[in-house]
Amino acid sequence: MTENHVTEHATTDPAAAVGTRIEAGQDLATLINVFTVRPERQAELVALLSQATQEVMRQIPGFVSANLHASTDGERVVNYAQWESADAFRAMLVNPVAQEHLTRAAELAESYEPHLYTVAAVHHI
Repeated sequence: MTENHVTEHATTDPAAAVGTRIEAGQDLATLINVFTVRPERQAELVALLSQATQEVMRQIPGFVSANLHASTDGERVVNYAQWESADAFRAMLVNPVAQEHLTRAAELAESYEPHLYTVAAVHHI
């Protein structure tokens, strides 16, 4: 990937330009959703969540970023997403197109635990 390509992408994609910023005191709502999944379905769930984010969530007002994490044991998928506010997150939950994807993700998972958080502290080397 060339520097020029990165610049073009950041210019044409506002969400990519902002990206995920994990900083204490941000005025953002952070969703951490831990899905428990059978190992043979983990890749399918990651693909579904990735597709839903790319095609739907990014278009919903208030979306900032999403990061998907697959556990190395194959039993969990974690979605770390940022929204401009808790109200923006709640509006996404009642969006009919978003609900379709959320329902499909819930069907793939054995269980899921979505909660909103604020960043309390960040430490770096």
